Amino acid sequence: MKKGHVTDYKEIRGYVLARKPAMLHMIGLMPIVRTTAFDMVSNGEEFKLWIPPKNRFVVGRNEVKTANADQPMESIRPQNIYDALLIHPIDPESEIAVLESSYEILHDAKGHPILQDDYELVVIRKRGDKDAMLSRKIVFSRTDLHPTKQYIYDDQGKLVTEARYAEYKDYNGVSFPSRIEIYRPQEEYDIKMIS
Repeated sequence: MKKGHVTDYKEIRGYVLARKPAMLHMIGLMPIVRTTAFDMVSNGEEFKLWIPPKNRFVVGRNEVKTANADQPMESIRPQNIYDALLIHPIDPESEIAVLESSYEILHDAKGHPILQDDYELVVIRKRGDKDAMLSRKIVFSRTDLHPTKQYIYDDQGKLVTEARYAEYKDYNGVSFPSRIEIYRPQEEYDIKMIS
């Protein structure tokens, strides 16, 4: 958007494997022929990315010091995807959770607005004895108590990740969203994952 245009990348099939505490493995497949488009692994600190069509292998750190506005795809890091996929538990040693009752405006099939009550769990990270900062905000639906949104903030209180969760399905006894949208406003990219 900074250049005045939006680039859409084609939808591809792939696999995502996430394992606690911070491991992620993603494989993307080329359309039609189903050969490997990319293969990325991360241990939470660094990642390795193999792109066979371009004959490239990239190794890097998970944190991005400065986002490249000209090449937002180069700012994608597996840790950002992992943090959005799996909501981290609240750490009682370093975090405080505050529950807030709120509501969300939804629309029915005819476009009429509907107020739906929800819960917002505001997570505050303690820094030292007297200092604290906003870390995350997790929104739960009151009807089924599923998370519907998660907002992740950096140390300056800026929104770095917005994740939306929808269409929960049963996966071997575990209720998990079948549609996850990850938006990174600073890098200006979003990823939609549908299973």
